[in-house]
Amino acid sequence: MHIDLNADLGESFSAWRMGDDDAMLNIVTSANVACGFHAGDPVVMRRTVATAAERGVTIGAHVSYPDRAGFGRRFLDIAPAELTADVLYQLGALDGMCRIAGTTVRYLKPHGALYTAMSHHEDQAGAVLDAVAVFNPELPVVGLPGSVLLRLASERGIGTIAEAFADRAYRPDGTLLARSQPGSVLHDPDLIAARMLHLVVDGKVESACGSPVPVEADTLCVHSDTPNTIAIARRVHEVLTGAGVRVESFR
Repeated sequence: MHIDLNADLGESFSAWRMGDDDAMLNIVTSANVACGFHAGDPVVMRRTVATAAERGVTIGAHVSYPDRAGFGRRFLDIAPAELTADVLYQLGALDGMCRIAGTTVRYLKPHGALYTAMSHHEDQAGAVLDAVAVFNPELPVVGLPGSVLLRLASERGIGTIAEAFADRAYRPDGTLLARSQPGSVLHDPDLIAARMLHLVVDGKVESACGSPVPVEADTLCVHSDTPNTIAIARRVHEVLTGAGVRVESFR
């Protein structure tokens, strides 16, 4: 058994700091690097990419709506052509930083509200895939199992990576409990690690109401802005490897 462990990184901006990227890059196997639209800036992006490359961590583009004030967690009804251009802009920025560091962008993962929208919004999912198709059609996309994004990507011959969330609560239908709801974000490292081991071994996770939810995933995500996130990521890694699960990049 094997699984990838990813985190959203490079989300600091100027003097404002988000998370401990240096510590997280010692734990995860893939880094979703913010491309400047919801968080991050050129200095942060370059530093994050360089550190990830030094440590052999796979780098992905964490693309978003142009919503720095809302941290990319507000839905924006953007025209498909505009969204395609926005995603291309972000891919190009990260690709440049990767080239300087002697590495490449290996996948794309939408952030926040864009990620949520692409689970059901065909026009926006198609627009993001249009960007992937012209930038690099061999670039796989990360998304929620059963999402419109992954279905359309498969239909277009674009690679897909199914993702589960270590620190988020699930609804019985396999979607995430909205952040506005109590208990939507989990904090106990031992509880989270046990849930992720159950998911990897048995393909199921307990929903917020207690029912088992089938979830097949290629990668597990730990959010960098979750309190105690380093302890969570470290404990998930320890429990998985202790049970004989190889934690390694999907690439």
